[in-house]
Amino acid sequence: MCPEGGGPTIKVAPSMLAADFSRFGEQAAEAAAGGADYLHLDVMDGHFVPNLTFGPPVIKALRRWTKVPFDVHVMCEEPQLLVPELAAAGADIITVHAEACAHLHRIVHQIKEAGVKAGVALNPGTPVSAVEEVLPHLDLVLVMSVNPGFGGQAFIESAVDKLRRVRRMLDEGGLKAELEVDGGIGPKTAARVAEAGASVLVAGSAVFTADVPVAQAIARIRAIAR
Repeated sequence: MCPEGGGPTIKVAPSMLAADFSRFGEQAAEAAAGGADYLHLDVMDGHFVPNLTFGPPVIKALRRWTKVPFDVHVMCEEPQLLVPELAAAGADIITVHAEACAHLHRIVHQIKEAGVKAGVALNPGTPVSAVEEVLPHLDLVLVMSVNPGFGGQAFIESAVDKLRRVRRMLDEGGLKAELEVDGGIGPKTAARVAEAGASVLVAGSAVFTADVPVAQAIARIRAIAR
């Protein structure tokens, strides 16, 4: 759906990290029915980031609950080891961290050869130049607006300028990769990140623990971003 007057499509990707894990499938279905464009799934190994979440078996089980595309964000030290299993489990996009990949070009093409869209994420302290050489090969660039590992963190303001710089790189190169932002996204930050060029907004707490139903929370974020 496009905003009035044209302009880029704004997608909302509810982060399942903020969902009720005792109702994981139900919450995925609720988000899908509520208008989610993607479901954002954080795979953490307890090493690259301090948290430990879930892996391919849980994603495979969740796949039965919805056909909404799975946007899988891999926060692991050796992401290349998980790519085949994640693709088989039902991932539609697999995003790896530039900081975790000694051979970033190789793993981007490993993901694409598995039949899945490829993304690269940048931590708050990582310069945009880290993704420049693989940018033409990407389907998605993820700018982290918090340090990864836990949900519910405060938005890092410098992410706005970083989004602008990545958007400029994409536009000047005539590239079609989506620009995603993750961390502290909700009604107070959605408009700023969208104005800076983000087209996919990952929101966790603002969707699943908001003061309104999930569908209304998603619609509110999308409307404010427009």
